[in-house]
Amino acid sequence: MRYFPVFLDLVDVKVVVSGAGEVAEAKLRLLLKTPAQITVFGTAPMTQIVAWADEGRLSLVRRPVSTDDVPGVRLFYAANDDPGEDARAAAIGRSAGALVNVVDNIRDSAFLTPAIVDRDPVVVAIGTEGAAPVLGRRLKAEFEQQILSSTGTLARIGKRYRPAAAELPAGRRRRAFWADYYDRVGPSALAEGGDAA
Repeated sequence: MRYFPVFLDLVDVKVVVSGAGEVAEAKLRLLLKTPAQITVFGTAPMTQIVAWADEGRLSLVRRPVSTDDVPGVRLFYAANDDPGEDARAAAIGRSAGALVNVVDNIRDSAFLTPAIVDRDPVVVAIGTEGAAPVLGRRLKAEFEQQILSSTGTLARIGKRYRPAAAELPAGRRRRAFWADYYDRVGPSALAEGGDAA
């Protein structure tokens, strides 16, 4: 395993996306699910990116990224769909000490963005180390069918009960409580009466 899977906390984290075309838009669809502070640099932004900026979901700067734009940036995506501009932008990101991903260029990337099944807060990340992206997409589709959308709801509700469940003796009894909640009681109550039940 060359690439170590991690989940980064993006609360109040600065993320830069260099590029505002189709490639950047695809990455932004994932990034906008996080609480990151996202700034996009690009001269000809896609309509959807402009709309996200107008909604206040990201900041849009209509010019190429420069070294003055990257202090404090932790993640940097070079998504210009232009190898020369991606190389220039990636060098700027690296100079700031950011983790840099050059889209569709594994060799020059410090990290890869996996295929993701999102049942927030339950997230399944699928990586193939760039060897088989089509296989990664197929596995994602299979997992999306297997992992019910209610899984995220059950996890969010379960999180609220963690302090109360901590009162149970550690070990088998506590594990049995959670197994019963996730396997039987939680899904049954959700099916019968929604979140309130």
